[in-house]
Amino acid sequence: MSDEINNNLNKRMQASISSLKSEMSGIRAGRASPSMLDTIKVDVYGSKMTINQIGNITTPESRLINIEVWDQGNISAVEKAIRESDLGINPSSEGTLIRLPLPQLTEERKIEYIKLAKKIGESSKVAVRNIRRDGIEQYKKMEKDKEIGEDDSKKFQSDVENLTSEHIKMIDSIVLEKEADLSKV
Repeated sequence: MSDEINNNLNKRMQASISSLKSEMSGIRAGRASPSMLDTIKVDVYGSKMTINQIGNITTPESRLINIEVWDQGNISAVEKAIRESDLGINPSSEGTLIRLPLPQLTEERKIEYIKLAKKIGESSKVAVRNIRRDGIEQYKKMEKDKEIGEDDSKKFQSDVENLTSEHIKMIDSIVLEKEADLSKV
């Protein structure tokens, strides 16, 4: 029973880590990367879609991203979504091609990106801690319902704490890695 609960908690915490990595890839550190656009949602066809679902994304140069939009009617929606994102990129379009020239990172922008990385990391930690709380509550309820003894409950709660600590350390290292990456540029 406890293995099942801990595996579930671990899966949920890993999902938080995956989400963090995905969001971190959206913070640019000098080089253009299609993954920078992964977090941007565009309002098209009555729903929110990612840019890679409505066009091809390429990086022909280290500081340029091209988006070949499949449906010309979606170009203005894609441009709007990019302008409203926190990437600080001004798109320009020719026909169905949208060009995203990445400006040189200023010191001020680097500081903003580092703050953003820390904020994203902190919200991931909150998510992991919420998962921890759920797990501990499950064990306390099992103890209260006499499904497990007090000693087992304490041991299982300790396991949940250890699992949480591991994931918090992973989050910290991902954030530190991104900070170092941004500082190098």
